[in-house]
Amino acid sequence: MRVREIALRVLRMPLVEPFETSMERTTERLILLVEADVDGVIGWGECVAGETPSYSPETTETAWHILRDFLWPLIRGREFASAGEVWELFGKVRGHLMAKGALEAAVWDAEAKLKGIPLWKLLGGTREEISSGVSIGIKDSLDELVATVRKELAAGYQRIKIKIKPGKDFEPVRRLRQDFPRIRLMVDANSAYRIEDWQLLKQLEGFYLMMIEQPLGWDDLYSHVRLQKKLETPICLDECIHTEEHARAAIELGACKIINI
Repeated sequence: MRVREIALRVLRMPLVEPFETSMERTTERLILLVEADVDGVIGWGECVAGETPSYSPETTETAWHILRDFLWPLIRGREFASAGEVWELFGKVRGHLMAKGALEAAVWDAEAKLKGIPLWKLLGGTREEISSGVSIGIKDSLDELVATVRKELAAGYQRIKIKIKPGKDFEPVRRLRQDFPRIRLMVDANSAYRIEDWQLLKQLEGFYLMMIEQPLGWDDLYSHVRLQKKLETPICLDECIHTEEHARAAIELGACKIINI
């Protein structure tokens, strides 16, 4: 296999409604797509970097730069047996995992098309359907939040995750558990709290949450170890986990019980 050429495309996509987290309020997305020609077959990959470096150090613009000026030169003209070999070719570039993942995904997509099988089968998947949950942004009112959850449940989503931040945490969770006592409910703070806030987070345990996602600093494993010892509710880490090594360290240190990829 050989990548003949790649094309980078940015799509500007207004959201149907704003999506607010503890970090920012988003009304429009800039989506970077990678189009890769692999042996004459086109594969597509999407870069998950955001418009600003609030969630991750990577952005749409940094990913474009890294893909064009560093990753493409490393893979151009190289022969490889499968998409599984592509990641190692990027070894000279430290970090920039979202940019790397976008180009790698495009090659995986092309390989699946070349072999005439679905991508999920090529990756080793066995199930044709999986249950799905939905992430709901911070709302202006509790009534609006309840209405959004009701709509998503009616659409078939089986898990509800809501974004929280200081001042919009306890009451939204209390209201949802009151109105929907049986739903699978979880929260995501996107690093909005400090270890000193552990007693507030402890209060959320009375609402039988599946998990509390990334409550503390985006790169602070140590404080999450301390917090998990104080909570029965599983901590889920997201922003803290960049590599397999990070995941192994988080689990073995006891910083979390769940990892979100």
